[in-house]
Amino acid sequence: MRKIFPDYFIITLKGLAMGAADVVPGVSGGTIAFISGIYEELIRSIDNVKLRALITLKNEGFWAAWKEINGGFLLALLLGIFTSIVSLSKLIIFLLDNHPILVWSFFFGLVVASITHVWKQVERWTGLAVTLFIIGIVLSYYITIARPATSPDSYLYLFLSGFIAIIAMILPGISGAFILVLMGSYETVIGNINLLRDSIFKWNTEIMMASGTRLGIFAIGCILGLKMFSKTLRWMFAHYKDATLTLLIGFMIGSLNKVWPWKQVLETRIDSHGKTVPVVEHSILPQYFEGDNLLITAIIAAILGYLTIYLLEKVAKKYQR
Repeated sequence: MRKIFPDYFIITLKGLAMGAADVVPGVSGGTIAFISGIYEELIRSIDNVKLRALITLKNEGFWAAWKEINGGFLLALLLGIFTSIVSLSKLIIFLLDNHPILVWSFFFGLVVASITHVWKQVERWTGLAVTLFIIGIVLSYYITIARPATSPDSYLYLFLSGFIAIIAMILPGISGAFILVLMGSYETVIGNINLLRDSIFKWNTEIMMASGTRLGIFAIGCILGLKMFSKTLRWMFAHYKDATLTLLIGFMIGSLNKVWPWKQVLETRIDSHGKTVPVVEHSILPQYFEGDNLLITAIIAAILGYLTIYLLEKVAKKYQR
């Protein structure tokens, strides 16, 4: 039986790491869940949140229903994810704006470590596994070079953005935040998170209601997408685990293009704040980067990213029950 400390505390810390990853375009919170040993439990728990739990609640009481949906696990994890997204969104945007090479180097090392970790868990490379591995690489790489869209300012589009992005967020290797970038909704979502937080501190009810409504509609899309896709993932892990793992490895390898630290900007645009931001970028070797490529520091950051996953894996093995 799990205890509040250290078991649920460790789960909350894993949620903090997932939330931080999900904020960054190019990094997947699903990768963190997989590395930390809670991925399959997360998928099972989401799938178990069904109307049947309401029947259990009525007939057997709250604690029976809570146990049926693995409520303690979900609450601890969601608490960590929510806290991380709300508290780190501004910091991560600041770091990406001011220290992009070091941030992307750190996450490059993190993704490489994730690939090696998942690779060790594949027992048999069948023809299906190899095929899905190649599909994962091609699909994920294509996503990294796709041209971002301009988001329509509508509640329906926010709903669809949440529905699609959450599926990517729970897939190791595919970044839900980057899917939001491609759909043109990233700035809207992050901006409304920051607006909601600031309006609560200042108690501005008008802004609070407006940003809360937009985020609420986005959240409904996330919940429906998560619920519908979790059943598919659970079935895949139950019947084709090795093939599913190789598909996820392919996703992560393809995503390395997005987190490569050195980019050449090919096209820019003006965002909603009047700031010039890149639209189309091309990965280049460090020696061709205009300006200081920070090569030595970037290598150190990548090693730190790799070690972060290595240590997270060790902690997960120690506390996994």
